[in-house]
Amino acid sequence: MAVRAVLATAHPRDKAACARRVAADWFAGRFSLAERGTPLPDQGDPARPPRPELTDPKNVPRRRLHTVHGRVALLHAIAHIEFNAIDLAFDLVARFASDPRIPELERADFISDWIRVGDDEARHFILVEERLNALGAHYGDLPAHNGLWDAARATADDLAARLAVAPLVLEARGLDVTPAMIERLKSADDEESAAILTTIYTEEVAHVAAGAKWFRAVCRSEQVDAKTRFHELVETRFKGQLKMPFNEAAREKAGLPADFYRPLAG
Repeated sequence: MAVRAVLATAHPRDKAACARRVAADWFAGRFSLAERGTPLPDQGDPARPPRPELTDPKNVPRRRLHTVHGRVALLHAIAHIEFNAIDLAFDLVARFASDPRIPELERADFISDWIRVGDDEARHFILVEERLNALGAHYGDLPAHNGLWDAARATADDLAARLAVAPLVLEARGLDVTPAMIERLKSADDEESAAILTTIYTEEVAHVAAGAKWFRAVCRSEQVDAKTRFHELVETRFKGQLKMPFNEAAREKAGLPADFYRPLAG
């Protein structure tokens, strides 16, 4: 399937362009559901560029937003998240579109939702990388950590676990922390960067909503309670505890009621 081309592309801007092209082709009907192919093997990782250097999270540069260097560090970290998020979305399609817990009549909707998410993430990456360029930097200039893809590897064997950890824990965390980043950038008179993060924040609500929608669909297929299953999966598949404070309004809008995540907070 064409989504494999996204996963097989290493150069960041080329990967983003490929993701956008595949999305345009899918929604124009230029390739069919039958072309999705067989799932990826469990250990199949996407292609990666030689930079950024991957390091321990404690070694990632600090982000003091009153300096250009600090804003570059923040934007570089966001670019890294968005770059990985492209692969997360297309890996969901390549790895899990044939999962028997997705009813046959709903497979095209599953593929459409995650290709749409991947297209958004590619557009977000391009926006952030262009802003980095305007500040005299490039994606890959600074070290980054591999936490997001480590979580993808840890959930490569099970769709329910992937949905619980990736969109419903990690992306939902973005809803909690991004509004404060936007305000800090505005306080630093960086309205351009703040506007980009506002776009990302607004559209990430729909990404978490897609995760909630398909997690509930999988739980219906398994005939289990979605909240109970979510708690079980987070406790067994996610390293650490959920962090407060929560953006309850945005989470509710995305279909995550407070009783889903509050009991898991550290």
